[in-house]
Amino acid sequence: MRIAVLSIILLLLAVVSLFVGVADITVADIISWDIEKISLISISRIPRTAALILAGVGMSISGVIMQQMTQNKFVSPTTAGTLEAAKMGLLIFFIFTPNAGMTLKMLSAFLFTFFASMIFLAIVRKIKHRNVVFVPLVGLMFGGIIGSVSTFFAVQLNIVQDSNAWMMGDFSGILQGRYELIYLTLPAILITYFYANKFTVIGMGEEFSKNLGLNYNSIMNIGLFCVSLTVSSVVITAGAIPFLGLIIPNVVSLIFGDNLKKTLPLIALSGAVFLLICDILGRVVIYPYEVPIGVTVSVFGSIIFLFLLIWRKR
Repeated sequence: MRIAVLSIILLLLAVVSLFVGVADITVADIISWDIEKISLISISRIPRTAALILAGVGMSISGVIMQQMTQNKFVSPTTAGTLEAAKMGLLIFFIFTPNAGMTLKMLSAFLFTFFASMIFLAIVRKIKHRNVVFVPLVGLMFGGIIGSVSTFFAVQLNIVQDSNAWMMGDFSGILQGRYELIYLTLPAILITYFYANKFTVIGMGEEFSKNLGLNYNSIMNIGLFCVSLTVSSVVITAGAIPFLGLIIPNVVSLIFGDNLKKTLPLIALSGAVFLLICDILGRVVIYPYEVPIGVTVSVFGSIIFLFLLIWRKR
């Protein structure tokens, strides 16, 4: 029932997304088969809506994977240096091969994201007292170091504006032929669902997992692969989307519990719904101009994050 309700809301928001924008498109245009308006929908609006849904699903699921791997509800791509690592991968590849295609750039972002996540997990394992707030603070510092290194090289090469533009979450430039890499999130989503029970087990700790006969290191590597693939494909397509992987899993967990096999579809649908709402608001709040989705998600996400911090302390 809950999944059906969220699916209906997602469908309605997707339809709204197709008709909201600077260009005025109505249902009558579709019925009368206005070629110009139909082309606009197929080239711009449908790719944008599809990218929003996939990014919302992928980033939310990436957040819950990281939370299970670190046994901490406040860890996500935003608070673990993952987004900054993807930026560094893009920067390094831009420096050495500026004319490379999107696929090779995404591969570079994927590799940097994967290895940075491995380093973060190694740091977390060394922390003896894993306070619920201390671990994400370590992740923020780790991300700050990576971001500082990236900024240093960007300043030296006079490409600060370009590197900042890469990381600003914005779906306004999504067009047919320029967003298809985001479909790489689909294999990661399917793998996550298939291994949902095992991710739940590793969330109980390494010793507990091994006592149940689970190959702890293999499952951790699978989780890192899914997170790195999702984050790199989203960043290369639309830029960084903060807080999404942090707030959606926590809100769903508070309402529906921690059984990952049951809550994973709810997390995926909720992430897509939240991202569509933020994008639609960004398009109408100062119409005909547009607020980048990175800004709207940051505003709402930070408010929800503060609420979650206060709630957890109670």
